[in-house]
Amino acid sequence: MSGDRTAGGRRFTVVAFHAHPDDETLLTGGTLARIAAEGHRVVLVVATLGQAGLADQPHGDALADRRRAELVAAASVLGCARVATLGHLDSGLHGDYRPAPDSGPGGAQRFADVPVEVAAAGLAEILRQERADVLTGYDRHGGYGHPDHVQVHHVAALAARLAGTPLLLEATIDRRSLRPVLALLRVAGRLLPGLPLGAAGSVFTAHAELTHVVDVRPYLGQKRAAMRAHASQAEGGRGPRTLAVLSRLPGPLFAALAGREWYREPGRTPGHPLATDIFATLR
Repeated sequence: MSGDRTAGGRRFTVVAFHAHPDDETLLTGGTLARIAAEGHRVVLVVATLGQAGLADQPHGDALADRRRAELVAAASVLGCARVATLGHLDSGLHGDYRPAPDSGPGGAQRFADVPVEVAAAGLAEILRQERADVLTGYDRHGGYGHPDHVQVHHVAALAARLAGTPLLLEATIDRRSLRPVLALLRVAGRLLPGLPLGAAGSVFTAHAELTHVVDVRPYLGQKRAAMRAHASQAEGGRGPRTLAVLSRLPGPLFAALAGREWYREPGRTPGHPLATDIFATLR
């Protein structure tokens, strides 16, 4: 439980909240593997099972079942102690997924359509159960604007307040580093079809607003293995997906692109250099 001791001091409980299976690996996989290896408890929560994800099979319950199994496999690789889902439906990349009337458990709604207060109550209950010290969500842009990612930002912020969770971190990408990464990925293979990247000021987080950067290079083996666990997301749309392209990169290039993970802590004044310990405020 939160408050136990490890060789390095206090043992923290971190709840990582994500929109869909595979998001946990792309944005926070190295961090989760690192803190789990350091003896902290990691709980992974997803809002949806990605029923509308671009994949090599039709949308719907069968895809959700497959992605649930992939999520559990990836979570095991990363060292997560628990995996939970809030049971909402994927909204689709452009918010245009229209599930069948009987889709989802108990007539579940698309996540983007669920009132923030309702979704936050479900997440807050998990935070209380776990006596969580840290909750991770997304930046205010939802990264690149996916409606479910934007909803994660709002739901995480409210759930942390409801549960009294001491520390909220927004998982993001350093905007300054994004364009070179995208250029390299375009050379290596196709990007996610239709990725709704807007103007430079409307995606992810400006470098000056970041508060943390985590070196995850020692855990890239786990991060790559977790990426490969999400096999349904390797193909879909018009060809290879970003996740598949990344997971196949040679070691040095993979380290250059995936060896750091970024966070913004609301209320913390950005410093230079950035904090390298996500628990800095709690310590």
